[in-house]
Amino acid sequence: MGNDSRPAGPGQGRTGERLARWAESRLGHGRAVGSARRLVFPDHWSFMLGETALYSFLILLVTGVYLSLYFHPSSALVVYEGGYTPLRGQLVSEAFDSTLHISFGVRGGLLIRQAHHWAALVFVAAVFTQMMRVFFTGAFRKPRELNWVLGFLLLVLAMFAGLTGYDLPDDLLSGTGLQVVNGTILSIPIVGTYVSFFLFGGEFPGEDLIARFNTLHVLVIPALMAALIVGLLVLAVRHRPAQYPGPGRTNGNVVGLPLRVYAVKAGAYFCFVSGVIFFMAAVAQINPVWNYGPFRPDQVSAGSQPDWYMGVADGLLRTMPGWEIDFWGHTLALDNFLPLLAGVLLFLAMGAYPFLEAWVTDDDRDQHLLDRPRNRPVRTALGVAWLSVYAVALIGAANDVIATQLHVSVNSVTWTVRIGLFAVPVVAFSVTRRVALGLQARDRDKVLHGRETGIVKRLPNGEYVEVHEPLSQARRYVLTAHEQYRPLEAAAPAPGSDGPAAEPRTQRLRVRLSRVLYGPGTQIIKPTAAEYKEISGRHRS
Repeated sequence: MGNDSRPAGPGQGRTGERLARWAESRLGHGRAVGSARRLVFPDHWSFMLGETALYSFLILLVTGVYLSLYFHPSSALVVYEGGYTPLRGQLVSEAFDSTLHISFGVRGGLLIRQAHHWAALVFVAAVFTQMMRVFFTGAFRKPRELNWVLGFLLLVLAMFAGLTGYDLPDDLLSGTGLQVVNGTILSIPIVGTYVSFFLFGGEFPGEDLIARFNTLHVLVIPALMAALIVGLLVLAVRHRPAQYPGPGRTNGNVVGLPLRVYAVKAGAYFCFVSGVIFFMAAVAQINPVWNYGPFRPDQVSAGSQPDWYMGVADGLLRTMPGWEIDFWGHTLALDNFLPLLAGVLLFLAMGAYPFLEAWVTDDDRDQHLLDRPRNRPVRTALGVAWLSVYAVALIGAANDVIATQLHVSVNSVTWTVRIGLFAVPVVAFSVTRRVALGLQARDRDKVLHGRETGIVKRLPNGEYVEVHEPLSQARRYVLTAHEQYRPLEAAAPAPGSDGPAAEPRTQRLRVRLSRVLYGPGTQIIKPTAAEYKEISGRHRS
């Protein structure tokens, strides 16, 4: 298939006009949305990831409302007289006291509380996995860039919602995590101290911490998340779902289930997700705050681990050397600030990649067919390398537990993680890229020669060959339907000039990046119709 991408030229129209046209193609009413009864939904298991996120969010709302009826977001100290005998007579905050009351004194309270926590973990995992599905299949391309931005913001908000909810019980484990958060905030140059005092209502731990976190967790963040989810649903209807390539599937249609059938399946799946979450809440204990005890600023919880989605931040903090520098009479705690900066850049790279790829490919067409990850080797390799950084940092967050369980030095684990943060992404990128190219080569061989049957045949001349069975037309279409881009070319020399044409730096960078993504060695040329006819005719003869 030819390549319709084109070398970038000077933009036409003013910046405001280009921005208006860009927004119109993503949000405008240029294409009327059909009636609800005409909506069609692709039937593929991967689309259930988004549904899992939606349904777990609904469970979070319902269980969160129930818990808020009994929770008291206050740091005021009271004497505990509840049903948990080992803590009776101790001074605890009202937040911790009400958490224990929910767990031991409210009918079904412990089940609801654990379901809320499990639903939060499932929600973040579903959003994260959905983002990875969108990334590896190229579902972020035009006109769905805003879908990607909203999904990215939803993931970030989900992580902060988990962080603020994790700290509300005011137990020793969450307080230990808050001390780490406070130290990281204080390491931010110039504004760190002001942010810490505003967030905690004074010097850590402050008096207003729980009340402010409760407001963020119960009101502000859920409202923003609900708005993002509604926006994603509206955009999904506006642009219709992208679908995987296959016979009869084009950029102009959607092959799948009608609304009535999809609604029945969606209702059943909602019941299934709810059942799984409440089953986990019933049989798997999570966050037993009574074992940790109330938070005290002079104590820390040994072996403390954050929830998995915040593990990358904790891992980067644990592996960073204790570097400090003096700058203009101020001490900069690089051992906290650099991991924070690295974590922010890691997520910003994920959020900005779709726009970088759109700029490099210069493809302004609407894309409603998804990519197979193997057909975009460099993009897939970059995604796996990103995931490998996350995984290695997550291992670093458990360096003390690993050292204790495996009876090794914690310094050895830390140095292994430090080296892995630089070495593993490079290895992951190279291996993934080679695997994707190998799968492309196998697909090409299947299209040209057919599927191996395992039957060995002897020819009249004594040669032994394996019999190949030709692929079906539908299967050949799936393996060859993808488009292969060509890298952008540098501008041609001006007439009468011997040297290369002068180009802006951004254009030269664009050409180089295009070669990295689609240049030599980044894809296996798929077979042409002429090659297939020649080889298939040779096999028949």
